[in-house]
Amino acid sequence: MSRILLVEDHDRLARLMCKGLEAAGIAADVAGRIDSAWAAIQQMPYDALILDRGLPDGDGLVLLQKLRKAGLGMPCLVLTARDALHDRVQGLEAGADDYLPKPFAMDEMVARVRALLRRPVAFHSLDPSHGDLTLRPAAGVLCRGDESVTLAPAELHIMQLLLHKPKEVVRRSALEAAAWGLSEAVTPNALDVALHRLRRKLLAIGSRQRIVNVRGRGYALREDVAAE
Repeated sequence: MSRILLVEDHDRLARLMCKGLEAAGIAADVAGRIDSAWAAIQQMPYDALILDRGLPDGDGLVLLQKLRKAGLGMPCLVLTARDALHDRVQGLEAGADDYLPKPFAMDEMVARVRALLRRPVAFHSLDPSHGDLTLRPAAGVLCRGDESVTLAPAELHIMQLLLHKPKEVVRRSALEAAAWGLSEAVTPNALDVALHRLRRKLLAIGSRQRIVNVRGRGYALREDVAAE
């Protein structure tokens, strides 16, 4: 399931949009402000962004410009009540991939998001790899050479984040957000269970990579030089 970030401060509209997206097989996390949206993006690699312009802490285009300056190319659909030509041009010049004025039909919004999700994302490899590992998200498998193992959705999102940040320490909260989203409640040991399964699967395909616990900081992918 694709996961996107919806930046919309109107609670009722956000709920309706999430419901429509979920029916189409697209999970959505919601942020109501520029600052909270930026914080969410730091925690997980979203597949796309739906961005309202009129937010409590400023124009949503400020967030989009910040993302593009940081080299983040996730597809972005801009929503706004402004329908003037210069507003649409302004949004596209800021880095938007598509533009949808309010009010809009839910089916059209979903169709436009689906179209964005079909586009390749330049800033992330479609099949991220590190060391002897390659993740194939479309197939839901983790590979080492000719060996492969199937991953559950949460496991896939965790590995995707770790592979996007090889050797970096990733916070526990970031891994939880990647696996289950920012709004879904999870049990305290859900991440520990998922990591345990991933470690077993790494051993099963004979990988030299290990998911290590960096005390007090989080988790990282490290190569086990003693592994054969």
